[in-house]
Amino acid sequence: MLAKRIIPCLDIKNGRTVKGVNFLNLRDAGDPVALAKQYAENGADELVFLDITATLESRSTTIDMVRSVAEQIDIPFTVGGGVSTKESVELLLKSGADKVGVNSAAIKRPELINELSKAFGNQCIVVAIDAKQVDGKWRVHLAGGTIPTELDLFEWAKEMEIRGAGEILFTSMNNDGVKTGFANSALAQLSETVNIPIIASGGAGSMQHFVEVFTEGKADAALAASVFHFGEIAITDLKQELQSNQINIRL
Repeated sequence: MLAKRIIPCLDIKNGRTVKGVNFLNLRDAGDPVALAKQYAENGADELVFLDITATLESRSTTIDMVRSVAEQIDIPFTVGGGVSTKESVELLLKSGADKVGVNSAAIKRPELINELSKAFGNQCIVVAIDAKQVDGKWRVHLAGGTIPTELDLFEWAKEMEIRGAGEILFTSMNNDGVKTGFANSALAQLSETVNIPIIASGGAGSMQHFVEVFTEGKADAALAASVFHFGEIAITDLKQELQSNQINIRL
């Protein structure tokens, strides 16, 4: 069985790491390059960087950041936010990213995932899905969770797998930043729907939540932000706790 992964997520806005609640009320959490180095040294398995505004003006800032991060760390990292063309993926990978996250662009033009997987290999294509439970149904949202769609989470994830996604990064908008635990029922259903790794995002508030996301949620990796950024959970302590709960994790 593959080891479970712990992945700090750095949301980037104008070159700084930020964190909010339910995608709102952002506050500064530090320099992304310094944080990346710290996480790599403290046992993170991978990192995810999301340029949450991804305007044309900030794109050059993101590329500079990617290059700086690649020079500082020796663990895999994914970069997402505003990725919509083969050219942008190629630039990010050449700048040092190991994987690229695609979200809104895949919703607008699903065949993009076929093209990216064919061009670069599915191992570096992560499809990020922001979904919210509305009237009992998990609806996919785009544009940083601001625009609802009629897409069903599970059907969309399956389509993305078929089109060539190598991983699914599922963020529960209901759980994001509120620290009450991951959306484990949806995650477990997702793990039965697709045969590619699932990264769980949204809701981490305690070590027990990580235990539950791997046991009840069947996730392959767990992503979190504020509990790591603000020193509430140390990754080394978390990994010891997971191991004590018989969860296969790299120490």
